[in-house]
Amino acid sequence: MSRLKEQYKNEIVDAMTKKFEYKNVMEVPKLAKIVVNMGVGEAKENAKILESAVKDLETVTGQKAVLTKAKKSVANFKIREGMPIGCKVTLRGEKMYEFLDRLVNLALPRVRDFRGVNPNAFDGRGNYALGIREQLIFPEIEYDKVDKVRGMDIIFVTTAKTDEEARELLTLFNMPFQK
Repeated sequence: MSRLKEQYKNEIVDAMTKKFEYKNVMEVPKLAKIVVNMGVGEAKENAKILESAVKDLETVTGQKAVLTKAKKSVANFKIREGMPIGCKVTLRGEKMYEFLDRLVNLALPRVRDFRGVNPNAFDGRGNYALGIREQLIFPEIEYDKVDKVRGMDIIFVTTAKTDEEARELLTLFNMPFQK
């Protein structure tokens, strides 16, 4: 069992119960899943670009990536319906906690001029979205083998009912929010 999962079971549940006065342990919010998404707009001209993006995403998350396809045709972007334009990975369980641990302790501190993540990027239902400008912040990515710097979106889906509960949960997982 990962260190973060142990920490959740022991310390985080107690801290959340004290702060929000839950009557039942099952009311305590938890991390449901982490979705890592990489939109690759240049994939419409060159399929090789999408392959390297998928490879990078799989290296970072340790799980097989799924191609995302365009839902609608957009003439201005030269995109047809069903065209592969990105990739995503949904992490749950052990791999989710392991990825969160690496993101918070290894990757985010490597971001240039890092002052913390935006504390206002919650959606109103207890989910948090985080954008990363380059995949190079992850130690698994070798700088020499990167063809192009790409960003990714990381969405933390929680069972929290409010943003305040979700913010507290992520803070207890050591997410470095801006002051």
